[in-house]
Amino acid sequence: MTKQERRLVPVRLDSYKPLREVVFDSLREAIINGTLRPGERLMEIQLAEELGVSRTPIREAIRKLELEGFVVMVPRKGAYVAGISLKDIADVFEVRASLEALASGLAAERITDEELEELERILVRLAEISEGGNVPEFVDSDTSFHDYLYQCSRNQRLIQMLSNLRDEIQRFRSVSLAFPGRPREALEEHRKIVEAVAGRNITKAQHAAWEHIEKAENSLLETIRKNQPEGVDSNDQQG
Repeated sequence: MTKQERRLVPVRLDSYKPLREVVFDSLREAIINGTLRPGERLMEIQLAEELGVSRTPIREAIRKLELEGFVVMVPRKGAYVAGISLKDIADVFEVRASLEALASGLAAERITDEELEELERILVRLAEISEGGNVPEFVDSDTSFHDYLYQCSRNQRLIQMLSNLRDEIQRFRSVSLAFPGRPREALEEHRKIVEAVAGRNITKAQHAAWEHIEKAENSLLETIRKNQPEGVDSNDQQG
């Protein structure tokens, strides 16, 4: 990918954190939000130029990212953003579908009129962004929609469990919503959730949320298959 296409923001050197941690956080966020894509090679010189730092904190950050599973080191080739295995996808979406359905059902039962208005405002914002075709901005608003829905469940343990999955969910969300036409489909699925929540229909809200997550998983899998090199069996990606 060329410099013109990239995208990393120079780190703030006035942070209270050590530089190596600031660089680590920046690269980790870039992987999670899809700026650095699965399978992309991490070039120390290029990353150092984009972040405005020397190669030393880049190298240290890459080592730490490897320990956390975000980066893989290939002998004699270098560092690459870790791929997304089919097993990881299946595991995360299996849990997420159940938790999202529970959160949506609880929201239908417990949401206030003021909270419902705010949820509908977020939905309107999603619709506006969808028309503009800005995928990163749509991802951010999509995240806000789900986070707010979780809050409306009023179950702190549930919110914490979803928070523990946040990095995986966000990374998958970025890839899934990059699939052509997926943002508009997701928008309609969000509308169904909001309609069910507004109607205080717990069962319908649960079903709408489950269906939404199932379709998100299908889009993610389709994106991975589309970008998969020829001659590679998808089963080879399972962890």
